[in-house]
Amino acid sequence: MRPFTAVVRRSGGWLPLIGLPGLVGTLVALARPVVFGNAVDAIFAGSGSGRWFAIAAGLIAAGVLADLIGAYADDMCVASTTAWLRDRLVRHVFAIGLERSRRFDGGDLVSRVSGNAVDAAEAGPSVVTAGLSLLPPVGSLFLLAFIDPWLAVAFLAGVTLVGLVLWAFTKHTTEVVIAYSRALGRIAARLSESLSGARTIAAAGTVEREQCRVLEALPALHEQGRRSWLVLSRSVAQAAVVGPLVIAAVLTAGGFALLAGRISPGEMFAASQYAVMGAGLGGLTGVFGRLARARAGAGRAGEVLAVSPVEYGGLTLPDGPGKVEFRAVSAFAGDTTLVEDVDLVVPGGTSVAVVGRSGAGKSVLAELAARLRDPENGQVLLDGVPLAELSHEVLRKAVGCAFERPVLVGATVGDAIGVGADPDRIREAARATHADDFVTRLPDGYHTPLAEAPMSGGEAQRLGLARAWPAERLLVLDDATSSLDMVTEMQISRTLAEDHGRRTRLVVTHRVSMAARADLVVWLEDGRVRAVGSHEELWEQAAYQGVFG
Repeated sequence: MRPFTAVVRRSGGWLPLIGLPGLVGTLVALARPVVFGNAVDAIFAGSGSGRWFAIAAGLIAAGVLADLIGAYADDMCVASTTAWLRDRLVRHVFAIGLERSRRFDGGDLVSRVSGNAVDAAEAGPSVVTAGLSLLPPVGSLFLLAFIDPWLAVAFLAGVTLVGLVLWAFTKHTTEVVIAYSRALGRIAARLSESLSGARTIAAAGTVEREQCRVLEALPALHEQGRRSWLVLSRSVAQAAVVGPLVIAAVLTAGGFALLAGRISPGEMFAASQYAVMGAGLGGLTGVFGRLARARAGAGRAGEVLAVSPVEYGGLTLPDGPGKVEFRAVSAFAGDTTLVEDVDLVVPGGTSVAVVGRSGAGKSVLAELAARLRDPENGQVLLDGVPLAELSHEVLRKAVGCAFERPVLVGATVGDAIGVGADPDRIREAARATHADDFVTRLPDGYHTPLAEAPMSGGEAQRLGLARAWPAERLLVLDDATSSLDMVTEMQISRTLAEDHGRRTRLVVTHRVSMAARADLVVWLEDGRVRAVGSHEELWEQAAYQGVFG
């Protein structure tokens, strides 16, 4: 189902509450000229005008009430649909996984979820409003034909031109809005990158150059903004010309009909009002502009939703120590080979260091082991079961990951270790990774608001380690101790070594000390396994020593 259609269907419950009052308002608008026309004829006849004015007052009241109900339903529909779409987008971003989400920049994703979701949520109301906007000219056409066929002919000729103006406006506006959103997304993505690296930028003295990089897309944004105003101004100018032509054509035809005695003065008045309705189509650029923005927003949201989520199986794990197997595993990024033909068995319950020069594929191997990405070729197994066949719950309970730069989320420091987890388990993990030492010194301990907790890079890494610590089969550490001081690193290494074979520890590291304490070392070079052995055995090779600089 197309994204625009899906959003419209999701709005379905509110659409009758938007459409029915809109329909009442349209019928009121169509009835008013007839009522006022009869009132004019009654005035000329000298009797009965009061009744028609009373009916007109009732119609006006009904129109106001219908507008209020429609406006409320419209706002509620947009609000609820926006919440639904944002929820769906955020869940889908997590569902597609780390590797597949990389095709979108972080700032661009935020732009799609925050801005484009709101535009897309207008889809249902904009369709109803656009549809209702066509009823007055259609109704006017039939009523004019009822008054006098030549009035309808003149009206139809003019309204056709107005319709062409609106069609062109909607088409061009959709194209401009999509291009504008993409340019805005590029700026948001680069701004997000710059904010993440603000300290580095300031230290390097490249603030001005970074400003230029972030705002590089600003001319394109300006150009799309200029195009949108050109489209709008062109449509308004065209409508300003065509609209009066509709009125002039109907009034001319009506004048001849009045002189010929085919219509009364009241009918002439009604015909002029219907002509104004037709001419007013040119003022519906706002309605069709809303429809164009909704189409563009739904398209941008649909690009994210079109990415297939990571699929999980339904299998559980048999009893085992956490043996990891890579069977002819290869992974690519476009035309770049990240790891190739990796055949590797990591014995269960061991501590394994993964070493290699920058770009050797260490982090990719860690991502594959934790199923943060899937290989293009081959399989990764945990205790004999392919990772892709495990259920999501089983996989994430069995495998834990900690990274060099952990992103801590949650309201409090305790939440950063485990949102909703048992407080005793949170403290146990913190003590194991020596995070408890500094957390207990915070003003409110584990209840300290995360945003108000000052911490160093090493302390943040300890919280990241604590978050991953409960893993039952496999603990993957991707340079997760690089910011720790030597004493803390030794303490954590000792804790890992004292795991007594309970689970496997796969540690990506650049430190000789960490590799020396591992049971086994996997040496990667150019995406391939060059050697596997103990640190002492590999140290005899000069090339291995060179890995550590």
